[in-house]
Amino acid sequence: MSRPLVPVAAAAVLVLLAALPCGCSSGEQAYARMRERMVLNDIAARGISDRRVLESMRRVPRHLFVPEHLRDVAYIDSPLPIGEDQTISQPYIVALMTESLGLGDSARVLEVGTGSGYQAAVLSGIADSVFSIEIIPALAARAAALLDSLGYDNVSVRCGDGYFGWPEKAPFDGIIVTAAAPGLPPLLEGQLAQGGRLVIPVGDGSQYLMTYVKTSSGLELLSRLPVRFVPMTGRIREESEE
Repeated sequence: MSRPLVPVAAAAVLVLLAALPCGCSSGEQAYARMRERMVLNDIAARGISDRRVLESMRRVPRHLFVPEHLRDVAYIDSPLPIGEDQTISQPYIVALMTESLGLGDSARVLEVGTGSGYQAAVLSGIADSVFSIEIIPALAARAAALLDSLGYDNVSVRCGDGYFGWPEKAPFDGIIVTAAAPGLPPLLEGQLAQGGRLVIPVGDGSQYLMTYVKTSSGLELLSRLPVRFVPMTGRIREESEE
């Protein structure tokens, strides 16, 4: 649910729509070509090298995770609105966050902020199981139905506040948060396995995408990158205002 540092203006999206060849929105082959260009030009060319991440990005039909009237621009490197004042993250950010988790084939992953379900779908091609929490009921229901219809049977979605995580499914080898928190949600660290990674955007004004690894002495920061995400809501926001 991220926004890039320099969002694509609505006018630019309209220009891109007008420039697309007639009939491009019909036929999976056309979408497959768009996906391949996206992976080569916007993801691999920018340094994402994990083969499993690239292959998963090639397979997941991003156009099915955006509103129908935006499907022809589903593969541009930009976030897009999905309703409820939320966005689907730009492809590069999805790939970067996924690669940053450093997942193995047997990994169990917690995602906080299901949104459209796209990030969960990408994770499903890499991890053994994905548990995704969405605080907005309409989005949770829509994403769960879509993921189920597309056969992502290793993804579980529930509606709830991601601040509390999913303790009955813990520990997780990776935790990914797709909305900006004012600070680290304290309960998530306890649900992260030793050696597991937490990838989360932190901050209100200036935001940074932080990647941590859990060691015997606590969370160790591995990297940070300036980003812009929609804010995380729920208990963590209330806590920051107390």
